[in-house]
Amino acid sequence: MARPRRSAVSVHLLTQYGLDLGLSLDTCLQGTGLDWSLLADPGAEVDAEQELRLVRNLVQACGEQPGLGLPLGRRYRLNSYGIWGFALLASPTFRDAASLGLRYLDLTYAFHGMRLEESGEEVHLLLDDQDVPADLRGFLLERDFSGMLQVLRELWLRDLPILRVELRLPAPADPTPYIEEIGQLPSFAQAHNRFVFPRHLLDLPLAGAHPQAAQLCEEQCQRLLAKRSQDDGLAGRIRALLLARPGRLPDMEQVAADLHMSSRTLRRRLDEEGSNFRLLLDEVRQALAEELLATGGLTLEEIAERLGYGEVSNFIHAFKRWKGVAPRQFQRGVTS
Repeated sequence: MARPRRSAVSVHLLTQYGLDLGLSLDTCLQGTGLDWSLLADPGAEVDAEQELRLVRNLVQACGEQPGLGLPLGRRYRLNSYGIWGFALLASPTFRDAASLGLRYLDLTYAFHGMRLEESGEEVHLLLDDQDVPADLRGFLLERDFSGMLQVLRELWLRDLPILRVELRLPAPADPTPYIEEIGQLPSFAQAHNRFVFPRHLLDLPLAGAHPQAAQLCEEQCQRLLAKRSQDDGLAGRIRALLLARPGRLPDMEQVAADLHMSSRTLRRRLDEEGSNFRLLLDEVRQALAEELLATGGLTLEEIAERLGYGEVSNFIHAFKRWKGVAPRQFQRGVTS
């Protein structure tokens, strides 16, 4: 199944984990087509297959070690998910957060499909591994469910009330890492990966509830997912090229050269698709600007530079044209 492109933040976390385990940078990134300068850019995006190759490098270098993915999952804190994480934090209840989170699951770094099932006084969260490569299922299940639990802990702000856990993993010789991560001994070698919680948890309010901010965040999730999913046709290939190099966005001549065609041919083919280069550049800049503002941590000058604006005033003018408000006003609405 084709997966949309994703933020390079996950690849950065994976690489740092590999380095912490004593692997070299070359070992981590071998065959991925990635370099450290790209990973250091918070606006960069990568293909899911590149991340899978990096995961495979780690697993092959470390060998089959039950529990290897668990410490990694804890590094996936809510703020590492960009606008998706902010949307969950601003949701009114756990039910709203779960619904939104699963609706935009492709904005996360999980390779497992996830779904909720309500049964009596219980709610079941199932992780589906049918699209996960067989040789990486153990490691990625550990990382994905540990990352999921980390998100839930940050939303709940206390220990999770887990009733029971079933995993498709074979029983390890030492289940201690799983007990420490989950808070109980899971049942191994089961038919499904299932986490069971009390159903009443869904209707509890969240501490950071902010309905207006949640709506703004969901609108951004919609746009970002649409852009990442538009990988067909020439326009999609151009978006991918632009998103791959935020901060040094190429002009039309450079993009045409990357696509092995003249700028005249590029212009004609885009016109046939009902698009144009300036519009695509504007879309990419807007999506990156909204995500960078929502994530926080950068000045307007730094954001303007990453988006290829020579002057911050030009960025502010463009943002007002996109959203009808100044960047800082938009940011306050998202983060308040």
